[in-house]
Amino acid sequence: NGQLRSMKVKDKVGIKDQKVHPKVDKSKKTQIGAPMPGQVLDIKVKEGDSIKKGDTVIVLSAMKMETVVKSTVEGKVKKVHVKSGQQVQGDDLVIELE
Repeated sequence: NGQLRSMKVKDKVGIKDQKVHPKVDKSKKTQIGAPMPGQVLDIKVKEGDSIKKGDTVIVLSAMKMETVVKSTVEGKVKKVHVKSGQQVQGDDLVIELE
């Protein structure tokens, strides 16, 4: 008939669950963040562990290169916010200390 019509189509397939990972608060020394985007290869600590300054807490892989994330302070691991194999972005919170 030659007339223009306007339509709206809801695409249920296009809607996906998206998790937003908490970012590190750089003013809090008890939070350890990912220094760069990558995949968590290994978690060297668990909740309740006591760690010292310089201890390795996480190993990340990015662009076929492994990056070791070390603690900058002494403390007790309060919470591990990532799992092995998980993708993280720069400044994502990975470890929280007490």
